[in-house]
Amino acid sequence: MKRVTIFGKEGCGFCRRAKELCEIRGIDFRYIDIHQEGISKADLEKTVGKPVETVPQIFCGQDHIGGYTEFAAFVEQALAETETE
Repeated sequence: MKRVTIFGKEGCGFCRRAKELCEIRGIDFRYIDIHQEGISKADLEKTVGKPVETVPQIFCGQDHIGGYTEFAAFVEQALAETETE
């Protein structure tokens, strides 16, 4: 799996869960706190390519996955595919 990038913020439960999922599954990831890095909602929308209302916003390589729920499903599918190979 390509490196995962998580755009999140302090105090966000779904952001924390996304990081924990990466740690548990041994996924290489980078966490970017949008407040600490001075990333605005408009900046994040440009990165994602569509309006953004929530964090986390998660990418695998250059591909936008979505939020935590979409990411968890993505990880489970990726793991299922590697088990059947």
